Amino acid sequence: MKLAVIVASVRPERVGPVVAQWFLSRVAERSDFDVTTLDLLDFDLPTNLSPSTDGERFAAAVDAADAFVVVTPEYNHGYPASLKTALDSVKHQWRGKPIGFVSYGGMAGGLRAAEQLRQVVAELHMVSVRTGVGFHRVRTAFDDRGSTTDRVAHDASSKMLDQLHWWATASKAQRVVDPYPG
Repeated sequence: MKLAVIVASVRPERVGPVVAQWFLSRVAERSDFDVTTLDLLDFDLPTNLSPSTDGERFAAAVDAADAFVVVTPEYNHGYPASLKTALDSVKHQWRGKPIGFVSYGGMAGGLRAAEQLRQVVAELHMVSVRTGVGFHRVRTAFDDRGSTTDRVAHDASSKMLDQLHWWATASKAQRVVDPYPG
């Protein structure tokens, strides 16, 4: 199953790559996903959503994936503009595919951003899985090697990946028989 992990933050001195690398290490412990990383810093997506080479490249990467995990910070009780642009830059390629969230931030651990994203991805005809991962006080959640002792995060990431695999298997099989009617 092809899983794309989207790193949403594009800010200087961002902690997103640390969180994403931890999550990718969790995925690497499994044999049921072929994973790729889509770091939004690597795509120059126009905020006016006009056609672009990077937009086409991003859409092709989304089309190739069977499931997604967004690694997102919470900024001012919401998710970053870079992620909204990325979500809006693609249309049909998202449809009928599952998505999970690894969020991070201060005291709320990015949970408000993840909840807002559930509304957005529903409009894109995606299925958000129930279990997510959230890191409270993210700057203290990881050691110098990018490891965490947060057992809840370890447990939640396993459950989220199980749910993503189930939905990705079901939706991929269904797309072959009967394309999504969106």
